[in-house]
Amino acid sequence: PIYGAQYPPLDPRVLRSFLKDTPKTNIANIKSKKPSTFHEFARSTNDAWDIDDEEDNDFFTPSHPSSIPAQSHSNTEICPDQLRIDGEPTNGRVVKSSSDAQLNSNTARGTLQKQQSLPVRPVIPLVARISDQNASGAPPMTVREKTRLDKFRQLLASPNTDLEDLRKHSWSGIPREVRPITWRLLSGYLPANMERREQVLRRKREEYFGFIEQYYHSRTDEHHRDTYRQIHIDIPRTNPLIPLFQQPLVQEVFERILFIWAIRHPASGYVQGINDLVTPFFVVFLSEFVEEDVENFEMAALPLETQRNIEADSFWCMSKLLDGIQDNYTFAQPGIQTKVKALEELVSRIDEDVHLHFKKCEVEYLQFAFRWMNNLLMRELPLRCTIRLWDTYQAESEGFSHFHLYVCAAFLIKWRKEILSMSDFQGLLMLLQNLPTIHWGNEEVGLLLAEAYRLKYMFADAPSHYKR
Repeated sequence: PIYGAQYPPLDPRVLRSFLKDTPKTNIANIKSKKPSTFHEFARSTNDAWDIDDEEDNDFFTPSHPSSIPAQSHSNTEICPDQLRIDGEPTNGRVVKSSSDAQLNSNTARGTLQKQQSLPVRPVIPLVARISDQNASGAPPMTVREKTRLDKFRQLLASPNTDLEDLRKHSWSGIPREVRPITWRLLSGYLPANMERREQVLRRKREEYFGFIEQYYHSRTDEHHRDTYRQIHIDIPRTNPLIPLFQQPLVQEVFERILFIWAIRHPASGYVQGINDLVTPFFVVFLSEFVEEDVENFEMAALPLETQRNIEADSFWCMSKLLDGIQDNYTFAQPGIQTKVKALEELVSRIDEDVHLHFKKCEVEYLQFAFRWMNNLLMRELPLRCTIRLWDTYQAESEGFSHFHLYVCAAFLIKWRKEILSMSDFQGLLMLLQNLPTIHWGNEEVGLLLAEAYRLKYMFADAPSHYKR
């Protein structure tokens, strides 16, 4: 199992009152029951999204067909305080919903009632405007940004795209207009040769829906029912406060993607947390056809063929990502254990004060860094920041498996002042599991990546610096 934490992060004001009201005996209890092995840790930890299983008693009788349903329309209103996405469409294709999307207050309220320990948070935009994704707003596109966009278009229009040059330019962020095609290329889903791209896309999309026809009906079979049940439970927990991911049509897309991936990768199967890794691809490929704010877009407003293409592309790009980190999800999750240990070694060399403070407070790295490695920091950052982070991960050699270690180290040290100010086990663990990043944007992610690159340059090729 994979162990997520509360989303959105706890408000610092709530944290202070929580710590004040919590009996001190809880701290002693936690310390006395600290697991000594990875398996004990696994058995003693529960996913914070756990909800009543009553809602899933009838999931073995699926209410939706195995194929994508026909599109439908509804009369809805859009929230007036939502940020809009501006800029020109990719390939000149912009599909507007025939009806504006609406935040389903009943659904959101029901979700929140099941998570009574979570504070209410406003809906935060997934993707802000072109030039900047800071939550505070975005200025018009600058001359420099327009020059970068032109360079990307020039590279992508080449008969044979120079992937090394494309990675070089993508490292510092990809313009929104060209992000979908660039992600397909950098993930290895599309070939560099332009003439072959359309043929490859058509073949891979047909192959994916061939898997659906061949395997998806078996989700209620005894052999696969536990896998499907866990997926069915986890999907509503994926970004629960964002209306896009609460639409039944979108949840059915995620169920198909995750189930087909799981049965095609029996060495790991489905593991909690993999559901998060679909969302960046889905949002990026959806944004290719959406002009308004993505988080409130009604998926059913798109043509059926477009829905199918977004689903298939999300499946294949997620599969490419997981191919490089599959040892994170196999039995006993050796990849995560190795990475957490490496992070501990690295931090002990980078900032000994923080490392010794963890020892003094009896905080184990596994207790907070497990989720950082398992979910690639997706539970710690807003989704708009994850998308920007993944621009660099896909441009960096072994970005998701190797460079991520240095990003986690830089992320931890970013909070050294707050960490050193906490002197008790429970307060420190609450801080580490609910870091205040809700308003982060491009600027903060850029600084984080720059520091991670510096750490990699200093330690990756210097074993004597890396270990004591």
